[in-house]
Amino acid sequence: MALVGEALLSAAVEVLLDRIVSHDLFRSKKPDTSLLEKLRITLLSVEALLNDAEEKQFTNPPVKKWLHALKQAFFDAEDLLDQINTEALRCKLEANSPTQSTTHQVLNFLSSPFNKFQKVINSKIQDLFQRLEHLALQKDILQLKEGVSSSVWHGTPTSSVVDESTISGRDGDRKELKKYLMSEDAGGSKIGVVSIVGMGGLGKTTLAKLLYNDLDVQEKFDLKAWAYISKDFDVCRVTKTILESVTYKSIDTDNLNIFQEKLKESLSHKRFLIVLDDIWDGSYVDWNNLMDIFRAGEMGSKIIITTRDKSVAKAMQTYLPIYRLTPLPSDDCWSLLSKHAFGANNCSKQSNLELIGKEISKQCDGLPLAAVALGGLLRTNLSENYWNKVLKSNVWDLPNVKVLPALLLSYHYLPAPLKRCFTYLSIFPKNYRLEKDMVVRLWIAEGLVCQSKSDKTIEEIGDEYFDELVSRSLIHRGSRSGQAIFEMHDLINDLATMISSSYCLRHAHITELPDSLGNLIYLRYLDLSRTKIQKLPDATYKLYNMQTLLLSNCRLLTKLPEDIGNLIYLRYLDLSYTKIQRLPDATCKLYNMQTLLLSYCQLLTELPEDIGNLVNLQHLNIRGTNLKKMPIQIATLQNLHTLSDFVISKTPDGLTVRELKNFSRLRGQLSILKLQNVTDPSEAAQANLKKKDQIDSLALEWDCGMTENTQIERLVLEQLQPPINLKELSIRFYGGSSFPNWLGDSSFGNMVSLCIMHCYYCWSLPPLGRLVSLKRLYICGMKSVKTVGTEFYGSNSTSFQPFPSLETLSFRRMPEWEEWNLIGGTTIEFPRLSKLFLNDCPKLKGTLPNNLPSISFELSDCPLLVPMVSSLRDGLPTTLQSLTLHDCEKLEFLPHDSLHNYTSLKNLEMHRSCYSLTSFTLGCLPVLENLEISGCKNLKSISFAENASQSLSLLRHLVIEDCPELDSLPEGGLPTPNLIDLMVSNCEIYNLCDIKSLDGKWLQHLTSLKELHIENAQQLESLPEEGLPSSLSKFTIWTCPLLEASCVKGEKEWPKISHIPYITINGETNT
Repeated sequence: MALVGEALLSAAVEVLLDRIVSHDLFRSKKPDTSLLEKLRITLLSVEALLNDAEEKQFTNPPVKKWLHALKQAFFDAEDLLDQINTEALRCKLEANSPTQSTTHQVLNFLSSPFNKFQKVINSKIQDLFQRLEHLALQKDILQLKEGVSSSVWHGTPTSSVVDESTISGRDGDRKELKKYLMSEDAGGSKIGVVSIVGMGGLGKTTLAKLLYNDLDVQEKFDLKAWAYISKDFDVCRVTKTILESVTYKSIDTDNLNIFQEKLKESLSHKRFLIVLDDIWDGSYVDWNNLMDIFRAGEMGSKIIITTRDKSVAKAMQTYLPIYRLTPLPSDDCWSLLSKHAFGANNCSKQSNLELIGKEISKQCDGLPLAAVALGGLLRTNLSENYWNKVLKSNVWDLPNVKVLPALLLSYHYLPAPLKRCFTYLSIFPKNYRLEKDMVVRLWIAEGLVCQSKSDKTIEEIGDEYFDELVSRSLIHRGSRSGQAIFEMHDLINDLATMISSSYCLRHAHITELPDSLGNLIYLRYLDLSRTKIQKLPDATYKLYNMQTLLLSNCRLLTKLPEDIGNLIYLRYLDLSYTKIQRLPDATCKLYNMQTLLLSYCQLLTELPEDIGNLVNLQHLNIRGTNLKKMPIQIATLQNLHTLSDFVISKTPDGLTVRELKNFSRLRGQLSILKLQNVTDPSEAAQANLKKKDQIDSLALEWDCGMTENTQIERLVLEQLQPPINLKELSIRFYGGSSFPNWLGDSSFGNMVSLCIMHCYYCWSLPPLGRLVSLKRLYICGMKSVKTVGTEFYGSNSTSFQPFPSLETLSFRRMPEWEEWNLIGGTTIEFPRLSKLFLNDCPKLKGTLPNNLPSISFELSDCPLLVPMVSSLRDGLPTTLQSLTLHDCEKLEFLPHDSLHNYTSLKNLEMHRSCYSLTSFTLGCLPVLENLEISGCKNLKSISFAENASQSLSLLRHLVIEDCPELDSLPEGGLPTPNLIDLMVSNCEIYNLCDIKSLDGKWLQHLTSLKELHIENAQQLESLPEEGLPSSLSKFTIWTCPLLEASCVKGEKEWPKISHIPYITINGETNT
């Protein structure tokens, strides 16, 4: 930090100059204009020296000291501008308040040339001018040269740059490690642990991600989890992270025992892959504790560890060989750099650049991260002069620098506007997933984004800043579940942290803050998210320079004091997921506020009446609150860019729907709530919703059971036509009897998701088949719909292709739906459907649509839907991977002679369905892995298909329960060597109560069985002489009195079970 702590000044001065020349605050307060001009000219002269000074500071201590003094002057100047701006806003708002006589007195006093405020401001400007002038006069002594500012820049052209995951020279490493993961070898242990060891920047994490996302690897493991460890290892946090990754649920507790029990339960009988990324210190890892949990998983589970320290890998007791990642050979390093520098262009056409580039690549020392960063830097200027400048830079030879020179160079050559934005990212912890919109809003709140003279909004400029950092590989873009995700490599995070100064504070594991916090007078950013604080100390409200305060997920925080109004420069306040019940009235004095986040403050029922004073507010999120109405003054906040919810009131002291017309800049997501309060459809027309073309996602909601006039609601929805470029739409509890013509109109060509729920009085569906981009369609609670036919598709022409893009289709809770009519002919109604859900449609009868290409099908509570198939021709798609049936008693199961055609079906579940099924043959479904049959009351037998050994070897989970007619299982046992989970219960097999011994031959085939549960075998005295399968990890006995006594340690049956880790007898577990 000592070397480059002042390097962001060029960007800081740019922002300051922009504020001086463009902001109207000076016109409002009329400070001495001659002093302002002097200040501006002096800043310009200092700015001209910055490029030279920032480079010389690395080797010239006096220059570094000069930059430090300039930084202090800069912060004072920035604070001064904030002070003037805030005072101007206060006076302007007071001038518009009802108490005008008092206000005029104040204004007259403040406008006097002799008033105290004016004197203080002019004095501070004079002091700043003198300090800056003194610094400018030192240029000759320090031999600083004037140069061209790097403030002017153009975004790097987009190109098809190869993703960072495609790392040159790592194909062999990837194949070797994949071999470990795919094999059953665990080095003599139940769980295989693979360590990838190497120095930072070698690509350990990227290689682990490649393996984690590999399609073959995904097929092999039942579940996966990723936990980032770093230096701050905490077994509770690591366990919680793995559990949330496995369950896809956020867990609101810090109880380690609960985490461990739930994780063990989640991993039990599952073959899993877990990545523990970036472990630093094995001495702090309660490895045995974690391994006890991991051993609940299935044989063949794997754990990948990435670490820089070989001793850590040894401490992890890795049973498989430690894999050492070595630097890339020079040719591979150049190949990687050139891919990022040239993109799709052929570097051979620029041979001179290739020669220079190869020399630069040698400086990377074989580190992929350095090559990628340098490639992103060089791509911005494909000139020999620029590349030579990078090659010959003094930065390569700087002593005692703790970051890679290649990364420091990437920062050094950033345009001035981007330097502070990049440095600001140091506020985020390592491995933090960056949300682009949030980052841009934080930049704007901190004044880091310069307003352009073009027509672009400040958000669009911020987006360009972010995209440029991605382009230069300082932010890494990846994808997960089809969504873009952004992260910083930990070494790049180190760079940002080193450059930044101590002007932000991020929380540790704290429950309270010291009063000494008030001494941090320059503190601008305070993040206490997810801490256990119950209140902020009084000293917090003396941090007058605070601009960003994050308190999200402070679950014990119930209120803020009125002193919050002291933080007059606050621009960004996040109170999401707290238990505050109201905002203090003083919040309305925070005139600089730009972003206010209150999402899921479920106890919050109202907003302050004077919220209209927040004239700079651009982003207000009240999603998940319980607001009964919104203050009228919100309608004056015409600068709002995002407004999560718009709550319509029925009373005069709240908002009507017509006030939406004031918000012409809205973008992103918008929910319009309590639409039952709109009694005049003309007010909905005044909202002019269809002109708000920057809204991507729209929700229109009435309250349940509040419909008074179906005709009015029909007209209201007609007038609320959204913009045609809308991507997502949700309509809930609409009380009209039909939908307006715009819903389903082909002009909505960008719509990808549509949800229509609980529209009880609509008797037909709109023509949604015309929506050419629609991918996800959810229809639920349409109580009056009886038929779905051509009105749904949008045409009855056999040449018309409805739903050309639909991938997910869900019908739920359709109590009167009886018929599903098709277009017929050669038309395939849903050519790209991959998931189909039919739930709780009790009157639906007939057959399903032909030729469904779905690979996942769930059917429940549709008792009249019979027969499902009459022949393979009009049956289910043979590409089906998962089939789930619930409460479909009259449904006929697939014909036995067609089962072999379902070559992709891995999961089959039948619960209280297919009552006509009397027998089931195992082995007919070629790749079946999971079979569950329950409540199939006429099932009498289960048999094996001939020559089915290969398909039976894939079966891993078998559950048969509540089948009262099933009285036997195949003699000789189950030839299912990979079966790990077998459950047979509530079936009349043999009369279990009279069984005295178990058949060892029946169990000997189950060589992968993990858990055996025996219950209510009153006469069972002994276990098989051959013993139980060695693969067992859990053995449970319930209500078997004769067997219980002989399974105690030291008794005759104990040797047969002593190898099993977990033995439970009547609820008591021995390990």
